[in-house]
Amino acid sequence: QVQLVESGGGLVQTGGSLRLSCAASGRTDSRYAMGWFRQAPGKERAFVAGINWSGTRTYYEDSVKGRFTISRDNAKKAVYLQTNSLKPEDTAVYYCAAGFIFGGDMYKQGLYDYWGQGTQVTVSS
Repeated sequence: QVQLVESGGGLVQTGGSLRLSCAASGRTDSRYAMGWFRQAPGKERAFVAGINWSGTRTYYEDSVKGRFTISRDNAKKAVYLQTNSLKPEDTAVYYCAAGFIFGGDMYKQGLYDYWGQGTQVTVSS
């Protein structure tokens, strides 16, 4: 079993930034692909960003390209999501997830084995 715990969420104004962190523990494997998803009020959970096990390939949902950056530090068993130029539309609970997934399938939520409990990001207008 792998446990994932997100942190770094909060309340920011439009244009602000937050750095979300996801700390992993338990029977972790550095070969896990990692993803960030978010769920806004009244909407389905959606893919935000993904990164392969070595950190050499990243994937982003179109609306966050150029604003968000996913990264990982396997030595620290952590994955990060730097969120810049935040908009009210980015308001959501952000979740990290882990699984043995190849890049082309990283957006598929059903392929992830482990999920965190989420961290709230609220962007005020």
